[in-house]
Amino acid sequence: MDNFLDVLAFSFSITMPIFLILVLGVILYRMRVINDNFVDTASKLVFNVTLPALLFISISRTDLNSDTSFSLVIYAMAAVVVTFLALEVIMSYWVPDKADRAVLVQGAFRSNMGIIGLAYCVNAYGNEVFLVASLYLGGVTVLFNILSVIGLSRGLGKDTNAKSILKGIAKNPLIIAIVAAFATSITGIKLPHTLYQAGDYFAQMTLPLALLCAGASLSFSSLRSGIAGPILASCGKLIFVPIALTLGGFLLGYRGMELGVLFLMSSAPTASASYIMVRAMNGNSALAANIIVITTIVSLFTTSLGVTLLRSFNLM
Repeated sequence: MDNFLDVLAFSFSITMPIFLILVLGVILYRMRVINDNFVDTASKLVFNVTLPALLFISISRTDLNSDTSFSLVIYAMAAVVVTFLALEVIMSYWVPDKADRAVLVQGAFRSNMGIIGLAYCVNAYGNEVFLVASLYLGGVTVLFNILSVIGLSRGLGKDTNAKSILKGIAKNPLIIAIVAAFATSITGIKLPHTLYQAGDYFAQMTLPLALLCAGASLSFSSLRSGIAGPILASCGKLIFVPIALTLGGFLLGYRGMELGVLFLMSSAPTASASYIMVRAMNGNSALAANIIVITTIVSLFTTSLGVTLLRSFNLM
């Protein structure tokens, strides 16, 4: 009994801090301490400056060598493609409208890894998780962008422009930071201590600021519209995808931190970028917003349950 309570306490130590900051973001927004302009500006700061700084500082300080394993990110990318295709097939039986189906599929496979997924991992394993998590984040982020553009373009009747996809990937600050960090670490370049110190200040504000913005961005009024589709997509995001990726990883022999990162990243809620992309492509943005709200709230419970199960069997 004591062991189960310890496992449960560990599970909630991962999700509860995130839940509290998300709630604080909602409260501060309702009290008008922060507003849409703050959220927009702070979100851009996180995406373009502080999160890249966090990833760069963490990876560039790591001693990379020939023993560094890239197998997890290779498996994760292959698994994401398979789950994307599976969701396309499954959703075709439930949602006849191609445009709405494209939105639901994106909401079901695209995780908020850079903010909530990374926060889950840090709460579970501390700073030592950054190498594994950053490799995962870099590879799968590229794939998410490619699959999202392809899926939405097909569903919404838009042209799939390979040049624009590649340009978007090349300009992604997270990808740039990760590539630069690997180059720095591999070549053995030593950056000035003061630069690392300044980077640390940026890095430390990343997750709290990002989570506050995520909480403030939740629009519960959007749930007044139909939620059957969003619930279906949310089940895919919070049940089908984490189980499929984690089970596959387990069968391939991943354990400990690697299996934990695989589960925590895949169990994160739908990325807010999915709403931005759908809206930019004139899709059903209300549908996308509903999925984000539902998965953000429910993932705190499904993730806690998953961590409890994995921890009970000493798998993570």
